[in-house]
Amino acid sequence: MNLILLEPHNVTHDGQALLHDQRRLEHLRKVHRAQPGDTLTIGCTNGLIGKAELTALEPDHAALRWAHLSEPPPPALPVHLVLALPRPRMLARTLEHVTALGVKRITLLHTKRVEKSYWQSPELRTDKIHQHLVLGLEQARDTVLPSVTLVKGFRAFLNEHLPSLLAQGRGLVAHPGMANPCPRGINEETVLFIGPEGGFIDWEVDQLLDAGCQGMHLGPRILRVETAVTALLSRLF
Repeated sequence: MNLILLEPHNVTHDGQALLHDQRRLEHLRKVHRAQPGDTLTIGCTNGLIGKAELTALEPDHAALRWAHLSEPPPPALPVHLVLALPRPRMLARTLEHVTALGVKRITLLHTKRVEKSYWQSPELRTDKIHQHLVLGLEQARDTVLPSVTLVKGFRAFLNEHLPSLLAQGRGLVAHPGMANPCPRGINEETVLFIGPEGGFIDWEVDQLLDAGCQGMHLGPRILRVETAVTALLSRLF
């Protein structure tokens, strides 16, 4: 927790806040080894970053006081990530990783090789997704929450979502066997498509390419989704 992210319910009045959740209280005690009077880095959700004094650390709450917040959050990556829904444990880690890297627009998509049972996972509850996004923001000292959209049908995605997404920027499909390697260091709005563990099926790839996307690969190795996502974002941006 490199930043304490304050949400609206944490702020009591101007310049003061209370934390009640045990996760952050335990982190303050066991990792930061914080004591009243210590200075900590804080940020307001979707707002600015600054320093705050820890004024109290009790078993059931912590109190913070700050004078002003003036530092902007780090810049976002110019990417909309369209990710075939991973298995639940991998989804949790992937959301945290991509949030820490600066992704602000995420679509979780059903494809042929996504198990239908994944859509019943508790990890897709709004509160669980929010929890993983917050962990990513705290790691990266960021405050801006990503948006997450769930799309359960690939055909519906093609008709209802894909045209507007590609109007935002260049479409890139990461898939083994594509002719072109992943580009490096681009600085343009991009829609990045990443398939499930078994990859997109040929028909799905064809539909994305026919819509105007470009195929690319990361080399001969087949990577887990969470590894591929991190590698692609690092190489692209």
